[in-house]
Amino acid sequence: MRVAEAFRAAFGADPETVWHAPGRVNLIGEHTDYNDGFVLPFAVPWGVTAAVSPREDGVVRLLSLQSGSGPVTRDRLEDTAGWERYAAGVLAMLGDRVRGADIAVDGDVPQGAGLSSSAALEVSVASAVNEVCALGLTPMEIALTSQKAENDFVGMPCGIMDQAASALAKEGHALFLDCRSLGYRNVPLDLAAHGLEILIIDTRVHHELADGEYAKRRAECESAARTLGVPALRDVTDLAAALERLSGNERKRTMHVVTENHRVEALIGLLRAGHPAETGALLNASHLSLRDQFEVTVPELDLAAEAAVRGGARGARMTGGGFGGSVIALVAADRVASVRESVSTAYAAKSWREPRYLRATPAQGAHKVG
Repeated sequence: MRVAEAFRAAFGADPETVWHAPGRVNLIGEHTDYNDGFVLPFAVPWGVTAAVSPREDGVVRLLSLQSGSGPVTRDRLEDTAGWERYAAGVLAMLGDRVRGADIAVDGDVPQGAGLSSSAALEVSVASAVNEVCALGLTPMEIALTSQKAENDFVGMPCGIMDQAASALAKEGHALFLDCRSLGYRNVPLDLAAHGLEILIIDTRVHHELADGEYAKRRAECESAARTLGVPALRDVTDLAAALERLSGNERKRTMHVVTENHRVEALIGLLRAGHPAETGALLNASHLSLRDQFEVTVPELDLAAEAAVRGGARGARMTGGGFGGSVIALVAADRVASVRESVSTAYAAKSWREPRYLRATPAQGAHKVG
């Protein structure tokens, strides 16, 4: 295993454990997680693998096979930067229960594509440390620890969805998660049995959500909830009445969150009824809402979604936080080539860089691999 070999070369001994955690695609339910709402992600076949051994001297040594440089040694977690902060943040959240560690990571999640490479890194490290330090954390507690690392240490105010999907997902299933109660269940997602698949269209437009736009959307949602006198926008039951009391961005953000929660429930209903092909309209509606009401798309995302549908996709929407990243398209297996051609032609007409295409199947959540 490549990461174990790199660990041995860098630190002079075999790692005590190796864990893999996947990235995720969110089928539907965007920007609902931090509004106590519903989400429906699934894990993707790409992720981060972490090789870990504990230390007793308070020192943390970190190596990434993607960084292009050798291992770094940190006596203080606060001195970490860049990718290191996601791993160091997990250790910081665990506090005195972890006295130091040697950590090597190897990832193949396309970074910046909106597939949550950061959550995969956090969950892989947290899962490995949980084992070698005998912390006894459940998968949900690992997800919560990882989210807290990103919120409090990295400074990205994300919800729980990405980390939960990475820690809890089941192969062949989507994860239906109530982000308030943290109740969840795995929903079968056997698209191949219906002649369908999910095509990920990576626009190659990279985003940086911590630059303030994500935090701004969250603040607008929280402000709208205060105006409406509800704990979170998930609690809005009379949308028409709520919209009459709001204006500007708060009105638009509320419209998206409330209707997106309904779309999650509707999509699950169609899956349970055995009609996944009919979910395309919900994906299209979600994208339009994210474009017009939540305002987190960019021209590259919009064109990819539009061209995918023109090329024969059942439906398409941006996935992830927005401001770049990827579109997912629900496509009949025999239409994948025409969808790709349609999107690539549309991009070429704009003189934009060719997108990257990935065919996703629901993968297993965090698990030990060595």
